[in-house]
Amino acid sequence: MLGYHVPDPDEAMLVSGAKSKDNAPFKVIIGRGAWVVPFFRKVRYLSLAMFEAEIKERCETKQAIQLDVRAVIAFKVANDTPSIVNAAQRFLSEQEREMSMLTGRIFSGHLRSIVGSMTVEEIIRERQRLADEVLVASKVEMSNIGLWVDSFQIMSIDDGALGYISALAAPHNAAVQRDAQIARSQAAQRAAEAEQESLRRQAEYERETSLLKAEYQRDIDKAQAEAAAAGPLAQALAQQEVLTAKAEQARKEAELREQQLQAEVVKPAAAEAERVRILAEAEADRTRIQAEAAASNNRIALDQLLIEQLPEIVRQASHGLSNANLTVLNGPDGVSELVNGMVGQGLTVFSSLQKALSSNDGENAG
Repeated sequence: MLGYHVPDPDEAMLVSGAKSKDNAPFKVIIGRGAWVVPFFRKVRYLSLAMFEAEIKERCETKQAIQLDVRAVIAFKVANDTPSIVNAAQRFLSEQEREMSMLTGRIFSGHLRSIVGSMTVEEIIRERQRLADEVLVASKVEMSNIGLWVDSFQIMSIDDGALGYISALAAPHNAAVQRDAQIARSQAAQRAAEAEQESLRRQAEYERETSLLKAEYQRDIDKAQAEAAAAGPLAQALAQQEVLTAKAEQARKEAELREQQLQAEVVKPAAAEAERVRILAEAEADRTRIQAEAAASNNRIALDQLLIEQLPEIVRQASHGLSNANLTVLNGPDGVSELVNGMVGQGLTVFSSLQKALSSNDGENAG
């Protein structure tokens, strides 16, 4: 019966029962499948995964000091066909246990050998050098059995209760502690300085804040005082303006009343007095003229007629003046001027009539 077999990605499939091209005892197949004839062929699998082995070995240094060294090896079967064949021929039956056991023995031997050529101080200071030398020395033997070592790490080195390593570390520990103490002191000092600086800045900030608050409060108080003073002041100014306006109004009312009195009482009274005076003067003039006319002839008779009419002319003028709604600018003087003007106009009329009569008489005589 035919069968198709496929190995896992971390496995090598070993097919035995047929002659291989490279004279290997079996055919190695990696990463692909293959048809296998049953009964005549046999299929086995070898793991290519990573394995780990831990060793703990008591070693003697160059100074004959016993050290307990613990290390870990990471290894696997190499991927090339010769290595797979070598590993399969040695470990196929119990791969993991046998490979770990043999690998531990190989590394333990080389570890003891290399530790014996070094002092404790060298081992402590140059641990990586120790690991590298053991790894290089073991790789040849590991390659011969088809194994590949990925890493070799020394986990710990201990001298038991001897105290040699502790004594070696004492100066360093003391220096470390001293440096640590100094570092702690410096850190504490820096912390104290930082705290003091923080407190100083906080105090400065509080002082500046207080000053600003005081300044703001002064501005507020000043504004409030000005506002409080502005109220009565504005009120007083407003009252003053009202009083001034009232005084101006009273003055204007007084002027208007004075003008009203001038128009209603003073001016009519002055006009009436002036009218009486004018009539009296006219009457006196009439009497004088009549006396003069008594000594004249017909011409005087004609003038007598005009003289008799003059009082009536003046009376009519003064009567018109008393009924007129006049505006007199300079009081009684203005009224006198007005009345005198009217009388003057009457006399002018009288003179004109005389001249006219004289002209008529001359024409009649011719």
